Amino acid sequence: MKKVLGKSCLILLFIFSVATINYKTELQQLYHTVRLFDRDVIVENFSNMKRLAPTKTVAASGMVDELDHSPSPLPQHFTYNDKSVDMQNWIERSSTTALVVLKGDSITFEEYYQDTNEFDLRISWSVAKSFLSAIFGIAIEEGHISDLNQPVTDYVPSLIGSGYDGVSIKNVLQMSSGIYFNEDYGDFFSDINRMGRLMALGGSFDEFAASLTRSREQGTYLSYVSMDTHVIGMVLRAATGKPIEEYFHDKLWSKLHTEREAIFITDSTGEPMVLGGLNLISRDYLRMGKLYRDHGQLDNQQIIPSQWIEQSITPDAPHIMPGKRENSNTHWGYGYQWWIPENVNQEFLAIGIYGQYIYINRLADVVIVKNSADLTFMDNSYESMDYSLAAFRAIAHSLSGNVIVQAE
Repeated sequence: MKKVLGKSCLILLFIFSVATINYKTELQQLYHTVRLFDRDVIVENFSNMKRLAPTKTVAASGMVDELDHSPSPLPQHFTYNDKSVDMQNWIERSSTTALVVLKGDSITFEEYYQDTNEFDLRISWSVAKSFLSAIFGIAIEEGHISDLNQPVTDYVPSLIGSGYDGVSIKNVLQMSSGIYFNEDYGDFFSDINRMGRLMALGGSFDEFAASLTRSREQGTYLSYVSMDTHVIGMVLRAATGKPIEEYFHDKLWSKLHTEREAIFITDSTGEPMVLGGLNLISRDYLRMGKLYRDHGQLDNQQIIPSQWIEQSITPDAPHIMPGKRENSNTHWGYGYQWWIPENVNQEFLAIGIYGQYIYINRLADVVIVKNSADLTFMDNSYESMDYSLAAFRAIAHSLSGNVIVQAE
């Protein structure tokens, strides 16, 4: 009996050893995925995703949109819910890793925290969604996509029979697909974390999207579904006939005059994680915000159609309007992969989990980028987003004299 057990143990050990050798990369990626948000490594991880996951690099163009520097201190306090909040305390409490402020064409504040530096390629998380929206608008302008009311399955027949069957491109763009998706990063078994483990162990985002089901009628409720953005990417690939990273480079990145390359996390098939896998230096996030602030123009060239930008930041249905409402689980408004705050007056934001922001205020002529590793980001129904908005508005106001920077 002992001999049999001994042989069995040896066989199991041999199988485990072979599996470890054959799947070493996948096991390492799974380990890093499970520990990605652990307190002792989250800051380092968010600046070093290339070490943790498969990636594709998108080269910079060589030209750089030079930004002047005109230093100006941040306000010492801002007001949130009629209470004064210490700005430096908020910066530290929200685990900021970078904060960069642009007024006009000049950087007025730039600071890096927690032993990170200006050339760290920082993970965007859902800020990447707004970048995808930009190139999607270019594809529409070029005639690759004729009607946002078309169902996504007209372009991606592999989604026929899934929850996305018959869902319009517009409803997917506006996070109104009706797809059931648990976006809770704190729930190990949530869809978003299941997707992360799939990526680590080797799987296809396309197949994952096709596995999802619908729980609501489309176009009636704002429910944030990260996989909706991947489906928009699937439509873009099919419509243009080009890989995402190639279209991204040709239509946006090569024209943005960035300082550094962009890096996309990919799935095991090499498909970029357009819903959140973009990695840039903070000043290049700032350049994207500047482009949107300036209605898509840079150096007298219209890079992104101005009409698309306006449509992207203009909610056009009751369930995506900013303000408390029954047909959404947030008081924030939403456009084509951009967030719209309450009391809005030419303000809009790209926002990513754990505190990634591009804040744009056209009236104040201000763009603010904040990168973070904020483990409290989801607390109290994402109240951190409201705190950040209040801080950004105070910074914009401090740079704008008597200019009104938000609606009353």
